[in-house]
Amino acid sequence: MPDSGDKSGSTRRKMLSLMGGGAAASLAGCSAFLDSGGDGTTTSSGTGDVSLDASQWADQAQEAWETVVDNPGPDAQETRNEAYLDIEEAVRNSVIVLNFMHDFSERFWYDYVDVPKIGALGQSFQQLNTVELTNGDTELNRTNSTHAHVDPIESDDEASSTVITQIYEPLVTYPNGVPEMENQLIEGFELSEDQTTYTFNLKEGVQFHESGEMTADDVVYSWRRMTESENSVRANFMLSSPDGVGAVHETDDEGNVVPGSLAVEAVDDYTVELEVRNPNPAVMDVLTYTAFSIIPEGKVGDVEGYEGEVAHQDFRVTATDGTGPFEMDTFEIDNEVRLTTFEDYHDEVASVDSVHFAIIEDPEALFTYAVEQNADIFGIPTSYYDPSKIDASADDRGRDVGTYGELENGETVNYLGLPELVTRYFGFNAGNVPIEVRQAFAYVLNQQEIVDDVFAGRGVPAYSFTPPGIWPTGQDGYEEFQDSYPFSPNETDIDGAREVLESAGYTEDDPFEITCTTYVSNTYQDAAGLLRDKLSGNGVEMELEEAQFGTLVSRGYEGNLEMYSLGWGWSWESVAYGHFGFEPKNTDTSGMPADNNGYYLDWHTELSENSDS
Repeated sequence: MPDSGDKSGSTRRKMLSLMGGGAAASLAGCSAFLDSGGDGTTTSSGTGDVSLDASQWADQAQEAWETVVDNPGPDAQETRNEAYLDIEEAVRNSVIVLNFMHDFSERFWYDYVDVPKIGALGQSFQQLNTVELTNGDTELNRTNSTHAHVDPIESDDEASSTVITQIYEPLVTYPNGVPEMENQLIEGFELSEDQTTYTFNLKEGVQFHESGEMTADDVVYSWRRMTESENSVRANFMLSSPDGVGAVHETDDEGNVVPGSLAVEAVDDYTVELEVRNPNPAVMDVLTYTAFSIIPEGKVGDVEGYEGEVAHQDFRVTATDGTGPFEMDTFEIDNEVRLTTFEDYHDEVASVDSVHFAIIEDPEALFTYAVEQNADIFGIPTSYYDPSKIDASADDRGRDVGTYGELENGETVNYLGLPELVTRYFGFNAGNVPIEVRQAFAYVLNQQEIVDDVFAGRGVPAYSFTPPGIWPTGQDGYEEFQDSYPFSPNETDIDGAREVLESAGYTEDDPFEITCTTYVSNTYQDAAGLLRDKLSGNGVEMELEEAQFGTLVSRGYEGNLEMYSLGWGWSWESVAYGHFGFEPKNTDTSGMPADNNGYYLDWHTELSENSDS
């Protein structure tokens, strides 16, 4: 899911051991790219001369995604893997996004906090009823980024998901973001012999905050709402495969889901049956996503046949009603969220009375808030980060566990550093920024420089969108993809940038003018500023601006961006989950967020079928 960039990374040189898991194990130290000369210079192994036919790459991505969709079964994995590679190549060569870093995330907390270690899938899976305070406080204090709602079916970013996870629950989960699935609202499930029918046995006695016991009818309603409501932005995760469940359903002549046609049925009060079109090994993983969370039947009247008990606008902010360990107390957008403990929770009842999230994005304000011990668990902005203060060693999951300090307040705090399935990038709107300009940015991007000098080494360089830990063809395949990187990796290739810009008529005297919009973050402004300074006077003149995360996303939906900073975090271990957003037809911002939910690229404008329009 897109995230606000508030996650922290780490100065870890041990890439080989830390990027483990999945098919690939490392970034191979990035040494495969460069050959060192006797005089200390480096020579790029990139191929150069990448096609400037924008339609070639958009068409390749569209065709490849359609291949993925048309081949969903377990026996077609090799076909899908080849298509994934085609998508990665098209994304890279068209520079529709400019990947520069995979996360190595960090978390800090004071000694009086007892909090389980999070795993590679991140903090948005962690329910805070598992946290204890030993200093006598009854409120756990956190920080968060801006978000406008806590409606599960609108969940498309880490900030909202972190809060939704406290209020609502899906049937299954990855506890604390560790990729080992556990039942949450079910006792278990059965899969039919043909692997197309799932039968879920619900836990009995699970209570909603306001609406009594959860039953199978609530599950049916919640999943219908996810697929049928005009407010849903994640219907494809139920309807599509392999990037989703691939549930059986009917559509009308306009492609809309026929109300009530979703193949989910309440067999009895505690049994739910779900039918999928084809065998899909990712179904249970997908069901961990927050959008599949269960709410009371008929709570909101945005599904045919239900009048609704509360207005949607109230439900998405304060009139919440879930099964989670906390219930809503206060939600002031751009200011704070306060949750209180649900005493009738079906699992471990929280030891704290409440959880408070202060909405803060300014790095200085974040750091001051943490140092003054207003936040119990926090991140440290890069501008205030000192890697020499880490004293940690790796645990059995490749996580660095230890201490950090001292802080400016004299405290030494607990430290956790871990690899996450997150990619940081600059995105481009194809309707606003031509391919020649995008490739020029790729030529001057020095990934290692940005990681080391801007992010203080808190990550590893990215040369692809998909992280190496889940690369579809394994470690060898990832290294082959690395070696073919065509834009002078880890160099500032001004000549390459000038050449491609001049081919489009952009020169020092007649430059392309562009605005780059970043998070409210000195770090991302510095990263963009590096690119700006390298291209200034060489055919591109860039202006920088900042926007709150929620504002940036809203502008993305409107197609009102040229170049922007974002990150993508995998909510389950599936290449398709990251690649669905690159289907060019799914990036058409005129249909967002209701019809399309790809990245904010308008890449469809470069499809050959649209080239003359």
